Amino acid sequence: MLILGSNMKKKRPGTVRIIGGKWRGTRLPVPDLTGLRPSGDRSRETLFNWLQADIHGATCIDLFAGSGVLGLEAASRGAGQVTLIEKSRVAAAAIRESAQRLDAEQVQVVQTDAIEWLADCESQSMDIVFIDPPFCSSLERRVIELLSMGDCLNTGALIYLETAWETPPLVPPPAWEIIREKRLGEVRMQLLKKN
Repeated sequence: MLILGSNMKKKRPGTVRIIGGKWRGTRLPVPDLTGLRPSGDRSRETLFNWLQADIHGATCIDLFAGSGVLGLEAASRGAGQVTLIEKSRVAAAAIRESAQRLDAEQVQVVQTDAIEWLADCESQSMDIVFIDPPFCSSLERRVIELLSMGDCLNTGALIYLETAWETPPLVPPPAWEIIREKRLGEVRMQLLKKN
C-alpha cells in the first residue's frame, strides 16, 4: 500500500483535446496506462487535413483506440459511424465515458483484441481505418496482412498508419498505394488507399 505524505502529490490523469469539428476544444481523459500514447495535435491536424474530403459520412474503424481520440475526432468531423476497438478494459471504459459525455450516438466501443476482431469483420464495412498500435509491437504488419487478404475494406478505402520513424517503412500490398507520407518528430505517418 502506498501512503501519500503531505509533500507527495497524486499524479493527475492526462487529457487530450479534440482539435476540430463539433466537439472542438473538448478535453478527453487519458488513462495512465503503460504504452498508451495518444496521437498528438500536430499529427491529427495533418491526418484530418488529408481526410477532409472523405470523412463526412464515412464508416471508420480505430483498431488500437487507446485514448479514443482518433475515432472521436473522426466523429466530431462528421464520420457516419465510428467503431473503436480497444483491448484494455480500463481504456475502453474511459472511451465509453467520453462518448457518452459527448452524446456520440454514431460511436461504438468494442473491448477486444484488434486481430481477433478483424478475423470476423463484416464484408466491405470499412471506409477509413486507423492503425496506431503500440510502437515497436509489429502489430501493424499483421493488421495490414489481414486487411489485404480479407474483404473488410470498401474499394477506395483509406488506411492511416502511424508508426515509430525507426520502424522500417511499410511496403504496400498489391492494389494498395501510399498516397500521403510525412515525418513528425519520431513518428512516421502514412495514408494508404485500396484501389
